[in-house]
Amino acid sequence: MKRVFIVHGYDATPDDNWFPWLKKQLEERGFDVIVPQMPEAATPSLEKWLTHLQQLVGKCDENTFLVGHSLGTITCLKFLETLPENQKAGGVVLVAGFSEDINFSPLYSFTEKPLNYKKVKDSVKNIVAIHSTDDMAVPYRFAEIIQDKLNAKLITLQGLGHINASNGCFELPEALNAILHFND
Repeated sequence: MKRVFIVHGYDATPDDNWFPWLKKQLEERGFDVIVPQMPEAATPSLEKWLTHLQQLVGKCDENTFLVGHSLGTITCLKFLETLPENQKAGGVVLVAGFSEDINFSPLYSFTEKPLNYKKVKDSVKNIVAIHSTDDMAVPYRFAEIIQDKLNAKLITLQGLGHINASNGCFELPEALNAILHFND
């Protein structure tokens, strides 16, 4: 069974943005989809978020896919960084994401320790980053860092800001297509 875990961002819920749409689209195609409420979303800590995701996912394999939005992206990357060498995810989609400090103090615990990019690359088959050039919360240069350091495929969008509901984004076909084509 192909499993997808959609990890929301800072101060968000599983019902926000394009998450319900993506869940429905994937379930209609036979995926098992979990969109968890991450602990204390308004005051997040890496330790709590990482532990929660690890408990939900359990053993990771090539039929395990992760989708993260904003803070959910670094959470997914930190999760991949902790995988044992005998486990490898099928793919990760990083939407409006970052892998380094974005100078927003409530999220500092997530970037305090630098990401081991090599370990992340070794822990996942496919990496796709989706970012809008006009994102004010997480500037586009963070997508370029992910592209460069993780050899990610970068899908550049225009006019969608932080790719969330406040920018009118309730569907994200680019994320759906990325997951559907991971094993092509």
